[in-house]
Parts: sequence; C-alpha cells; structure tokens
Amino acid sequence: METVLDIRSGWIPAHEGESGDRVFRSGDGRHYAKLAKGARAGELAGERDRLGWLADKGIACPEVVAWRQNEHGACLIMSAIPGVPAVNLSGPDLLMAWRSMSEHLAAVHALAGDGCPFDKSLSTMFTRATKVVSRGAVNPDFLPDEDKDMSGQDLLARVEAELPLRLAQEAASLVVCHGDPCMPNFMVDPATLRCTGLIDLGRIGVADRYSDLALMLANAGESWSNENENENETKEAFDILFSTLKIEAPDRERLAFYLRLDPLTWG
Repeated sequence: METVLDIRSGWIPAHEGESGDRVFRSGDGRHYAKLAKGARAGELAGERDRLGWLADKGIACPEVVAWRQNEHGACLIMSAIPGVPAVNLSGPDLLMAWRSMSEHLAAVHALAGDGCPFDKSLSTMFTRATKVVSRGAVNPDFLPDEDKDMSGQDLLARVEAELPLRLAQEAASLVVCHGDPCMPNFMVDPATLRCTGLIDLGRIGVADRYSDLALMLANAGESWSNENENENETKEAFDILFSTLKIEAPDRERLAFYLRLDPLTWG
C-alpha cells in the first residue's frame, strides 16, 4: 500500500479508521492522506467526488489536494481542518461547542436545493442493509447491548416493519446529509470551542435529515455517559440541535428508527 504514498517523504501514521482505511498526516500537519485497498478504493473515490462537489459550497471541510490509484489501492490527499475532534472534548466543553457544531450541520442540510448528485435515501440504505445482513457482516460492536443477541435477519425485519411510515416521512424531509455526523468527524478549536469544520464526508448524500440527527445525538451521548448531570446535558444538547435546525416538534421514534437502521449499513 505504501507504494501509493511515499511514506519516506515525511508522512506520519495517524490512525486506522473503522473502515480499515489507513490515515497519514504530513510532517507539517497541513495535509492528510487516506489509503484504501480492494473494494474500499471505490468507496474512497466516492469521498473524493463528494469533496469535489462541496468545494464551492461554503462548507468548512477538507479540499482535495491529490488522488493516486494503482494496483495496490488508492490514496486521497486532503487539506487538514484545524482543531481537535469533538470526541476528544470533555462533556462540558462538548456542550459549549454544541451550538456551533449544530450550525455546521445545518449548513450542510441547507444545501438541499443545490442539486446534490449523491443518494443516501432510505430505500438505498435499506438495500445496503439487506446486503450486509445477507453476508452476515453486521458488526456487533455497532449494536446497542440490548440488540447484540438478535440475529441480523430479526434486526432487519424490525426495520422493514417501519419502512412504509418512514418512507412517507422522508419524502417531506429530504436534505443533503453528512451521513456519519459522529463526534470524531466534527473538528473544534479547543481554545474557543467553536467548530472549525467537518471531516470524513464519504457518506454525504440526499437523505432524511433525521438520519443525521439520530447519529449526532446518540454519539454525543457517549461523551456524557460518565459525566455528572448527564441527563441535563443530553436534554440541553437535544434542544439546541432542534432549535438550530428549526424543527419545532422533534420525533423521537423517528430518531430511534434511524439508530436501528444505521448499524446494519456498515459491513
């Protein structure tokens, strides 16, 4: 894989994501390189294309610097977004940054009228979930404890039972979604606690905005799970997010539906 990226030229290993992609940081910290092989190379090309589409949309996100591909895999080199991932913040600091993070997500959702060519609709994601389940590829680490003993087929059937209702709701609520707005994908200035941008945009596409909101809230809740006043912080974050997106009557059952679907779409 290193033949796609010359690691002798000052690239430093950063981390390996849940997808298995390897990430390197340039020595000066100005760029990141993401490496993928096999089928993941196609997924990485999708992230490249999405970043290209976002380039003139006013969204704070990485810019594509270079793309390399050969028989060993693919490499996407991107500009770095300053700050630290929101997942690294303490519970109180995360709450301080939350409104700014919500505003960044709202800016992505506001792109709905810009002709986004990428589809992340419920029907598309359910088809993806069906394929993941049929391969027996559901990752139990992505499931809540109460679902870990359920079979993939039972998990899928539970989602399918709600499809007619959720498809009808989606039709009136389609926006451009981030697709994976979890805490590692929001960058925050640790001094000002203002969001500086969004990363990992390989799943951006037109979808029900509730699919984004469910993931953002659930993942943030993990940051407050061991904090005092957890219940108050979670409620305040919930209120801030929905007021920022101007949703007057949040639908908690709809949020729960997307949390049941999402773990089935990775694999």
